[in-house]
Amino acid sequence: MRIFPVTGPYNFDLVLSRLALDPLHKVDFDKRSVKVPLVIGREQIVIVVTAVGTTEEPAFQLEGIADVDEEAIIRELTRIFQWDSCLIEVHEHFQLTQLQELFNSHFGTPLVLDFHPYNCIVKCIIHQQLNLKFAYTLTERFVKTYGFEKDGAWFYPAPERVASLTVEDLRELQFSTRKAEYIIDISREIATGRLSLESLFDKTDEEIMKELIVYRGIGQWTIQNVLMFGLGRKNLFPIADIGIQNALKKLLGLESKPTKEQMEEMIPAWEPYLSYASLYLWRSIE
Repeated sequence: MRIFPVTGPYNFDLVLSRLALDPLHKVDFDKRSVKVPLVIGREQIVIVVTAVGTTEEPAFQLEGIADVDEEAIIRELTRIFQWDSCLIEVHEHFQLTQLQELFNSHFGTPLVLDFHPYNCIVKCIIHQQLNLKFAYTLTERFVKTYGFEKDGAWFYPAPERVASLTVEDLRELQFSTRKAEYIIDISREIATGRLSLESLFDKTDEEIMKELIVYRGIGQWTIQNVLMFGLGRKNLFPIADIGIQNALKKLLGLESKPTKEQMEEMIPAWEPYLSYASLYLWRSIE
């Protein structure tokens, strides 16, 4: 067990409330904890992350590190929970913008990532053109059928496992034919090494867009979400996202959803933290 302090503000209670939207996440609100399934090298381990501090002075108790590469675990948890981000700078940046109210209401909310980039790609493909409730249900079916549970946490199946599936296998879970093909195809590319997820961390947003856009089922919306929630990029704003459009309609009291041109006019004031603008707008309607 280890206590790991980070620089505030950092509101882990709001983090848990968002993580809890996904039924695969093992969140305990009373203990202020979540079980995190990690793949370190070839090992699958579960770390229990528990908040023991406040929003202003955050600290975390980490359980499950014994006999494993502690440095690698801390590095991966820092990446996922964005413990090295300076949220006060982000908060202050939005104080003179139309999003001031949101950033005050959700003060200290970080851009928490999916537990692995592969999970993020699969989840984004599953979520395409589905309502949120059924998207989570379908993802849960997929993981509980082909992934595995360890110490109370669910691991997504490895790309190699998914690459071996047939379209009919996923159709039985209520996947569409095309969505099943997309997930199997991209998993095969990753399993064979033709697509290296690790290499994406060292590439620019533009390079990643060019590399991923060629794959079937992966469009601009999916790539933008992978950049945000798979890789932690700070300056993405999916204009075509219906949730963001609805959040802006609600926030600004508009009669209809904002046009692309209206949204493009707002964007410059929010840079270089567009991903946080996206996150806080989503949070406002979740």
